[in-house]
Amino acid sequence: MNKSPLLCLLLLALIGCNGDSTAKPDTDAPKKPKVALIMKSLANEFFSTMADGAEKYQAEHPEEFDLVVNGIKDERDLSRQVALVDEMIAANVDAIVIAPADSKALVPALRRAKKAGVIVVNIDNRLDAAILEAEGVSIPFVGPDNKAGAKTTGSFLAQSLKPGDAVCILEGVRTSFNGQQRFAGFEEAMNDAGAKIVDHQSAEWEMSKANTIAASMLSEHPETKAILAANDSMALGAVAAVKAAGRSGDVLIIGFDNISAVQEAIREGKILATADQHGDQLAVFGIQNALKLLEDPDAKIEDVETPVDLITKESLAK
Repeated sequence: MNKSPLLCLLLLALIGCNGDSTAKPDTDAPKKPKVALIMKSLANEFFSTMADGAEKYQAEHPEEFDLVVNGIKDERDLSRQVALVDEMIAANVDAIVIAPADSKALVPALRRAKKAGVIVVNIDNRLDAAILEAEGVSIPFVGPDNKAGAKTTGSFLAQSLKPGDAVCILEGVRTSFNGQQRFAGFEEAMNDAGAKIVDHQSAEWEMSKANTIAASMLSEHPETKAILAANDSMALGAVAAVKAAGRSGDVLIIGFDNISAVQEAIREGKILATADQHGDQLAVFGIQNALKLLEDPDAKIEDVETPVDLITKESLAK
């Protein structure tokens, strides 16, 4: 029996709807990795500059990765930084790039991250090698040689000192490797110059605390010819203390980080020099290393030394 043309059309339509030609969503598209940047205090211009550099890099490479930026209230808020690591693990990030507030206290949290399958890269402040070994963790470090940078800056200061001149040092957090290394670099430069370190105390990277401690140092040691600060925030605190003591131009000051406020102070002659560890690129170097490890998890873990340069009034004028 002949089928009507209308019935044939209906049959063809049903076959077409149930055939293999149905479009399927593309589930094979590669998933972009999510990278978390965890820094120290964003109130410190150095770390806000670091965040800006990382965000700019991500904006220039949006197809390569997504970025989550985190920071803590101040340099000493270790518990919050540990909590941030745990939060990023829970958020299923693929990699954590961290500038640890403490070289020892963050290691157990980062071990948990690695156990959860998260790639971890250490920037700025090197994690403690003995604690890493005790925890059975290998984490690559991307950052400058802080001791060499501090020694270079200290040696530049030494050109303006005489043997036997009294100097004071404002240290960073003493459990931070970069703080330890900067103190060692300053100490070595002063010893080489024959200068006398009459006092050294930790101001924990903080400007206000540095101001208070520097004022006390100047009062107790009026013979002080220079103050060596392990970061620029503390150097600015020392500037205020020197001014309050009526000794501007008499006490030389150096810092470390090359933040914009210190560049201006160098131009004005309030600070002699600082060290530039290129904060705007430091996180970028760490992110690039993390992406390489995400691409090849079996790649050999290696440290990457980044540049650190002496900044003076002459170099800023170029």
